[in-house]
Amino acid sequence: MSLSRIMKFITGGSEAFLGIPFIGGAFIVSTSWGVLFVMFIAHLATLVIARNAKGGIAGSVLGMITSFVGVIPFVGMTMHIITAIVLLIDAITHEQ
Repeated sequence: MSLSRIMKFITGGSEAFLGIPFIGGAFIVSTSWGVLFVMFIAHLATLVIARNAKGGIAGSVLGMITSFVGVIPFVGMTMHIITAIVLLIDAITHEQ
């Protein structure tokens, strides 16, 4: 399994956790939104790795956008769920 796929699974799983109603939101608030910055960096690293491996980057770009939108309560939750789905499907279906 390539590093790109591993990073997509990690970031996708993390986004899925942050998308859980109330639990993900409570975690984000408890870290004073710091986890959104960490996720932005993780998505940026995944983007660079995937781009170098000539893989898909849409999920990582969407994740970086989600890191900014994540401060809006229900919009952020929805975006975390969508991003998780996109990243996990990309990691499962594309062999790099």
